Amino acid sequence: MLLAGPLAPNARAADTAHVEGTLPSGAAYVADMPDGWNGTVLLYSHGYAPAGVPNPARDAPDDSTKSLLLEQGYALIGSSYATNGWAVTDAVPDQLATLDAFTGRFGAARRTLAWGTSYGGMVTTTIAERHPDRIAGSLSMCGLVQGGIATWNSMLDATFALRTLLGGPGSGIRLTGLRDTADAAAQAAAMTELVEKAQTTATGRARIALAAALYDVPGWNDTATPRPAPTDWDTQQAGQYRAVVGLIGLPAFVWRQEAERRAGGNMSWNTGVDYAAMLHNSPSLPEVSQLYREAGRSLRTDLGDLGRAPRVVADQKAVGWMDRTSVFTGRLRTPQLDIHTTGDPLIPVQAESAYRRAATAAGSAALLRQGYVDNAGHCTFSPGEQVAALHTLEDRITSGHWQGSDPASLNARARAADPASAARYTPYEPGAYPRPYDLAHPRDRHRSQGHAGRRTSAGWP
Repeated sequence: MLLAGPLAPNARAADTAHVEGTLPSGAAYVADMPDGWNGTVLLYSHGYAPAGVPNPARDAPDDSTKSLLLEQGYALIGSSYATNGWAVTDAVPDQLATLDAFTGRFGAARRTLAWGTSYGGMVTTTIAERHPDRIAGSLSMCGLVQGGIATWNSMLDATFALRTLLGGPGSGIRLTGLRDTADAAAQAAAMTELVEKAQTTATGRARIALAAALYDVPGWNDTATPRPAPTDWDTQQAGQYRAVVGLIGLPAFVWRQEAERRAGGNMSWNTGVDYAAMLHNSPSLPEVSQLYREAGRSLRTDLGDLGRAPRVVADQKAVGWMDRTSVFTGRLRTPQLDIHTTGDPLIPVQAESAYRRAATAAGSAALLRQGYVDNAGHCTFSPGEQVAALHTLEDRITSGHWQGSDPASLNARARAADPASAARYTPYEPGAYPRPYDLAHPRDRHRSQGHAGRRTSAGWP
C-alpha cells in the first residue's frame, strides 16, 4: 500500500504551470497544468502512508508516467490527505476539494478522471461509487477494491493460522485489540520470531505456506527473484515466507492498530470460518499439500487444530464504522477500469474478484473492466501500461463501449505510449477472494452469531 517517495522537480516539463496549496482541512495539494492542456484533468489518489511518515501531495504514481501524461496534455492534480493511515474519511473530501481548487484556478475541465494506486485505488473507487457526478470515469491500479472489512479479515486469517500452528495457546501474541503503536510493534516482533524459527524446519515451512494460502500470497511476488517453475514448491514457499514476514512487519499489526483506533475497536472476526474450505479453494492448495507430505506432517490434523482454536470476535461498533466508510456497494454510474499485477503479495489479485462480485450483484458489471499485468510485486506497472489503461478508459467514455480492453490491445497501447517500457498485459482470471464482504450481498453481512454451530468460509461478525 505504500508508494514511492515524493516526485522529483525535474518530472515537470518546462512549459508546465506548477501549483501547490493548502486545503481547508490542512492537507496539501498539487496541480500541474501543461501549456497545451487537452481539457482532461486526472485526479490522482496516492497509496497508504503510515502514521509518522512524510506525506506530501502527489498527482501521479511516478516521475516517468507523470512526464508522459504532461507531454500528452493532461492536467494532473492530487492531495496529501489531511491525515496518514486508514484515512478514507479524510482522503475522499480532500480529493474533491482539490478538484474544486483546480477548477477555481484554471476553470472547469472538459473531463475529469479519478485514478489511484493501492489504497488510492480504494479512495478512487469510493469516489466513483459515492460521487459519480464529479467524474467521467475511474481507474484503480492494484487497488484495495475488496474493501476494508475483507482486507482486515484476510490479514487476521493469516496471523491466526501462524499463531495457532507455530505458537500455540501459550504464545501470548495478541492479533487484535492493540493498545498503541508500541504494543503493535511488540506483537509483530514476537510473531516474526515465531515465523523465522519455523522457516528452518520442513513442518514450519509447510505451516507458513498454509497461512500464506489463506491470504492468497503468490509464490512469485518479488521482481528481484526469478520466476519459479510451476511445481517448484520450495522456491515458491521461500517467496511466500518473505512476503509473510513483510505483512507481519507493518500491515498486520502496526497498520491494524491505527485502523482499530479510527474504527473504535476490532473490526475483524473469524467466528464461523472454515479454514479447510478456504484452503480447498486456494490456488496454493497443491503446494501446501505437497509441502505437508514432504514434511511428514498431517495437513488434516493442522486444519483440525485451526478449526478448534478459539475464535476472534469483532467489535460491532468497529465493524459498523468500517462498513460505513470502507466497504463497496458495487454500484457504478461511470465506467471503471481496474488493473492488477498477478503476483501482488500485499493486495492479492483475487481482490479483483471481490469487486467484480459486488458490481455484478449491483447490476454494474457492464461498466467494469479488469486487466492483468503478468508481473510480480505490488503496483509494479510500467509507465506505458498505466498510460494504456487511461487511454482505454477514455475510449470507453467517448464511445460508450469497451473497445481495446483485451490484453493484446492494451499491450499495443502501452508500447505506443512508451516504447521503452514493458507491455505485459495477459489473459488472466483470478480465483475467488477468500472472504468477500460488500454492501451488495446483505445476507453475507448480517449472519447472526446465534448460528455459530454452522461454519462457512466467509464467517460472520
